[in-house]
Amino acid sequence: VSFPWQKREISNFDYLMYLNTLAGRSYNDYMQYPVFPWVLADYHSETLNLTNPQTFRDLSKPMGAQTAERKRKFIQRFNEVEKTEDLSAQCHYCTHYSSAIIVASYLVRMEPFTQTFCSLQGGNFDVADRMFHSVKSTWESASRDNMSDVRELIPEFFYLPEFLTNANHFELGCMQDGTVLGDVQLPPWADGDPHKFILLHRQALESDYVSAHLHRWIDLIFGHKQHGSAAVEAVNTYHPYFYGDKVDLNNIKDPLIKSTILGFISNFGQIPKQV
Repeated sequence: VSFPWQKREISNFDYLMYLNTLAGRSYNDYMQYPVFPWVLADYHSETLNLTNPQTFRDLSKPMGAQTAERKRKFIQRFNEVEKTEDLSAQCHYCTHYSSAIIVASYLVRMEPFTQTFCSLQGGNFDVADRMFHSVKSTWESASRDNMSDVRELIPEFFYLPEFLTNANHFELGCMQDGTVLGDVQLPPWADGDPHKFILLHRQALESDYVSAHLHRWIDLIFGHKQHGSAAVEAVNTYHPYFYGDKVDLNNIKDPLIKSTILGFISNFGQIPKQV
């Protein structure tokens, strides 16, 4: 059987939105917001070459396994943790690739997300150095540098240039190196133009390379490599509380433990329903 997506009758973007909806994810819920993949690994070139495989992120691996060194560290963490019933249960990642704070941090320059972000941060913007300010540095953090950052993207990265500009002139603070936060810093190939960034980024999503490899990422997020032995093999296991359907809150009598789990899920994200 050949599906419309395989026949290229619908775009990769539409197919991903369809899968997100099937998995219960929605724009109406920051905790289960639609999740989209990082598709590029090149945020430094002057021009973007969509015919070169090196331009792209490895879609067969989760963000925690994009470099050999990082993958090794996460496997080591998994092997060191004994299987227990407490919060330090065995997993590769204690943080999630999509959560309310990740969504709000990406969209912080636009209302109502500005207010959402501040309320999640206790009423203020975060420390400037931790704010979303550069596509390149966010990729480097999530793919290589930061062991507690395995974030993926949101759909807006492929159609909404407005979220990349500080049109409302919010005072987002000043980084330690003296940089005042304003518009999001874009890769050189975008020429400082959010519209060009979105155009090229969407072209990357719809490129032949991504079309040929996207099913591998879908397996990790929505498919059979989401949990169980296939997930362990793929270095793709998350804290047990992220698997909402695996935690039976009705059987947990202790109200403190129950509220802790609910708080954990609401703050740190949830694995989509398997489709």
